Amino acid sequence: MMYVIGIIVSYLLGSIPMGLLLTRLAGKGDLRRVGSGNIGATNVMRVGGLRMAGLVWILDMAKAAAAVFIGKYIAGDAFGAWCGFVAIVGHCYPVWLRFRGGKGISSLFGTLLAVSPVSFAVCGRTNVRDIIIGCGNCILFNSDFRICD
Repeated sequence: MMYVIGIIVSYLLGSIPMGLLLTRLAGKGDLRRVGSGNIGATNVMRVGGLRMAGLVWILDMAKAAAAVFIGKYIAGDAFGAWCGFVAIVGHCYPVWLRFRGGKGISSLFGTLLAVSPVSFAVCGRTNVRDIIIGCGNCILFNSDFRICD
């Protein structure tokens, strides 16, 4: 029974639309009707600026990391990783927004940080390098995740 509760809580944590909530609280309107229509950090940057986008990125990472820690508490490392995956699914397909959410990149990094901080550091460094030199189709954050090259 605890496994089911852990999965449900992880999905619900992941499905909290941080970008949408923050832009509404800041009086910027409905994020889904502005820019790309996505609720992620890149569209938040277009609407609310770099600081608000950074906050959304951190909060999206935190909700996935929290799901991993809840899973680890319930049944160990492997179940924690599954709970992180479920949080990513919740971010991409939130029940509150008719299953139209973000791309899951920040939630993926939050899960990776909680499951394996070393892998997070290596992959994070790779993506930061790509952002700095302008590789890929990125505006703020590189959305194509590659296994550490």
